[in-house]
Amino acid sequence: MNPFDYVNAINAGKDIIRESDSREAAEKGYNPYMANIALSYHPDTVMFANEMNVNHWADRLLQYDYLINTVRKRKRFSKWYKPDSEEIDLIKEYYGVGPEIAKQYLRVLSAEQLADLRKRIIKGG
Repeated sequence: MNPFDYVNAINAGKDIIRESDSREAAEKGYNPYMANIALSYHPDTVMFANEMNVNHWADRLLQYDYLINTVRKRKRFSKWYKPDSEEIDLIKEYYGVGPEIAKQYLRVLSAEQLADLRKRIIKGG
């Protein structure tokens, strides 16, 4: 199972750890950190995720039980935040393009060309 299976189970109110054939393997596969990140994207579950972050020392199964019994059943989906790299920010600023176009530019530009862009972008202070 992947981390998203556990988050979907928490959102659905299903106890997939205890229903699993190998309970120990399912419990070991649960990653509280990833579950807390996924739940922190939603206003109705951010406080529950924060409570588990505060009590990070608690056993994995205990954290899972807390979340599965306190989070209301609901379908939740959000895109994960992925920060842009320094090179993409550089390309966006220099050429005045959006992130998708900057990613395409990054595939074409060489390391020397990126270094030249860095020199041209330097702002005096």
